[in-house]
Amino acid sequence: MIKTETLELQSKGHGDILDLTARVAEIVTQSKLKDGIVTVFVIGSTAAITTIEFEPNLVADFNEMWQKLAPEGVPYHHDNTWGDANGYAHVRASLLGASLVIPFNGGKLVLGTWQQVVLVDFDERPRRRKIVVQVMGK
Repeated sequence: MIKTETLELQSKGHGDILDLTARVAEIVTQSKLKDGIVTVFVIGSTAAITTIEFEPNLVADFNEMWQKLAPEGVPYHHDNTWGDANGYAHVRASLLGASLVIPFNGGKLVLGTWQQVVLVDFDERPRRRKIVVQVMGK
C-alpha cells in the first residue's frame, strides 16, 4: 500500500533548517502501515532534505560548512541566466539532495536518538515549501 501526503511550510531561506521529524512520524502513524519505508521529497531546486542532530551549535557548524563549500556573495554563472543571486543555493541543494528514504518498523521511524529529519532551505529569501511524504509498506 502507498499513502502520499504533502506538507507546506514557510521558511526563512539563507540556510534555514526546519525539523520535519514529528510531522513525518505522524504521517507514518496515520497511514496505519506497520513496516516499510517513507520517502521525504522537497519540491524545488534550492532546498534539500537530510538528517542531522538538530541542535543550535551543529546547525551553526552546518551552515558554516556550506559557506566554505559553496559560498554566498561570489559570482555563479546561474546568476547571469535569471538575474538573481541564488546560484549558491542551487549548488548546495544539489550536493545535499532533494529526498531521503527512512525505514519504519512497528509503525515507528527507524532513526537514531539524535537523528532528526530536516528541510534545509538555501535560497536567498523566505519561501513557501512543499514537501511530499510518501509512505510505502504493509
